[in-house]
Amino acid sequence: MTTVELTDDNFETTIKDSNIVLVDFWATWCGPCKQFAPVFEQSAKDNPDIVHGKLDMEAEQRTAAAAGITSIPTLMAFREGVLVFSQAGALPADALAQAVESVKSLDMREVRAVIAAQNDKSAPEN
Repeated sequence: MTTVELTDDNFETTIKDSNIVLVDFWATWCGPCKQFAPVFEQSAKDNPDIVHGKLDMEAEQRTAAAAGITSIPTLMAFREGVLVFSQAGALPADALAQAVESVKSLDMREVRAVIAAQNDKSAPEN
């Protein structure tokens, strides 16, 4: 599978409707982004079961701002609609492969339980 272009219009739907989504936030003027692009493309080919999306933060500023992107490239991984990984900087191929395997092996019941517990702690008491 090749990478897909993510936009302000399709970002949320892609995250919600896909089991695992890796998002590469990039820009055309970014040298490290250009170096990371072939690594990300290879991961897309090696992992056809995962959506690999690229979001041009210059063109899609609303989504980049909502995601809190302050440096690029930034890689985010979503599983079942939940952000489970975020890292700025170009990852080497072996580090990206390790991140992909980590995301695949997550126990999402456990992840959701941790999120629920954190939300309970931060909820105001009546």
